[in-house]
Amino acid sequence: MGLLSKGSPLNWEETKKYADHVRKHGIVQFLNIYNKVKERQKDVLLWGDEVEYMLIEMDEKNGKVRLVLNGGEVLETLQDKGEKTNPNHPTLWRPEYGSYMIEGTPGQPYGGTMSEFNTVEDNMGKRRREASSVLNKNETLATITSFPRLGCPGFTQPEYKPTPVEKGVSKSLFFPDEAINQHPRFSTLTRNIRHRRGEKVVINVPIFKDKCTPSPFVEKFPEDDGEAARAALPDHIYMDAMGFGMGNCCLQVTFQACSIEEARYLYDQLATFWIDKLLAQHIAHLFIRDPLSLFEENIYLDDENESDHFENLQSTNWQTMRFKPPPPNSDIGWRVEFRPMEVQLTDFENSAFVVFIVLLTRVILSYKLDFLIPLSKVDENMKVAQKRNAVQEGMFYFRKDIYKGCNPALDSSSSAAQNGLDSEGDNEYTLMSIDTIINGKEGIFQGLIPILNCYLENMEVDVDTRCTILNYLKLIKRRASGELMTMAKWMREFVDKHPQYKQDSVITDRINYDLLRKCDSITKGEERCPELIGDPVNRGK
Repeated sequence: MGLLSKGSPLNWEETKKYADHVRKHGIVQFLNIYNKVKERQKDVLLWGDEVEYMLIEMDEKNGKVRLVLNGGEVLETLQDKGEKTNPNHPTLWRPEYGSYMIEGTPGQPYGGTMSEFNTVEDNMGKRRREASSVLNKNETLATITSFPRLGCPGFTQPEYKPTPVEKGVSKSLFFPDEAINQHPRFSTLTRNIRHRRGEKVVINVPIFKDKCTPSPFVEKFPEDDGEAARAALPDHIYMDAMGFGMGNCCLQVTFQACSIEEARYLYDQLATFWIDKLLAQHIAHLFIRDPLSLFEENIYLDDENESDHFENLQSTNWQTMRFKPPPPNSDIGWRVEFRPMEVQLTDFENSAFVVFIVLLTRVILSYKLDFLIPLSKVDENMKVAQKRNAVQEGMFYFRKDIYKGCNPALDSSSSAAQNGLDSEGDNEYTLMSIDTIINGKEGIFQGLIPILNCYLENMEVDVDTRCTILNYLKLIKRRASGELMTMAKWMREFVDKHPQYKQDSVITDRINYDLLRKCDSITKGEERCPELIGDPVNRGK
């Protein structure tokens, strides 16, 4: 979500006049926070998840699904009924980039006990029921990463046409400004990024080439002034607005560490970030950027007690990991945010991914495991991960010896020495499949799931919680092995088998309606989907 300041937004020409001011005072603000809390120790181990939802309308009569642009009203209603009435309400609601989106989190963070894992799915269920209860007839809540017809004509309710040649913030050929959240932060970001670039955002995604897809596939843009024709690539889907990225949904987890040292260690391990550089060098890279959203009332601040300039730059660096200092004058500790997960269809799946990551952090911290590889290899992994069927076909760089210098209790069970692995230079990491990384392969890597199981065996866990965790790990294990489909593969197969699909790469309104109707039924538990979710025991409430 990022920083949500209020006030009078400045345009890019005005904002860039203050860029050096924001950078200078952002550094001062971080240093003030750092010097006040750098010695802080023994913060309680806390964590929480963030789930982003889309509001959609099911038009059964016309066989269409549209994104409903009333997220602001829904959000206000939820906040009025929740946190504004009861500070201890079990859910919190926040805005997101799309005016058809909302974000839900637990009302209070989860603690460090294992029993907390047994409450995640229940809280996600509360959020979904709570938000669903304030929707209009024929509206529902969807947790899908991307709306299949995003940017196609008539994809919003109410319908608005894009305004590429008129005054507006995005000037998109496909994405109307009304689909952007009305909070000034989001429109200001959109407008100022476009002005700073001197052109619109350019996104080219390879088209799914099917038997009847034109070759080459070349789009035509009737309202184009020439910019799209120059930017669009053959055999690609061209998109020209931030909404095609920030208008998608994801799943995130934030951890509060016990100290700055623990937070730095956790950040590095989850990001697999190499060469032991100082925290100063990490923070410094934020300040090579320009501020993208600035409000007139927030230019001159009290650097001792405010951090808006630091957060301005921090929150517009959209990385897969985020290192988060404590807010000024707060009892909140040093935090790390894990950001790259795609949101899943059901609360069970989302809970499984959240619990898996949180458990992994416990193992990393408990046994001081070492997952570090060069950041250049992390970047290569991200490129592979975006390819179709990457889970089964992709190969990813991963460290072979994660036990170097770790807790001897775990090291003795499986070490690099036992497998004869060299730990010098490039030999510290190699290419592995997702199945090997998650489930392990004899002689290559033990696997994350077996490591987590080993950790659980040494912990005191009640029967119900253990059953819940094992259900979650089973899902992750079967997804990684290919026994269960990923959401992307399941959606592709649904479209491919639809009677109206002409093998031309086009998802029609009818196909989209049937797909999302099926998704909604699965989400609500009205239909089973063993090929996607399996058949978990005690799936939650």
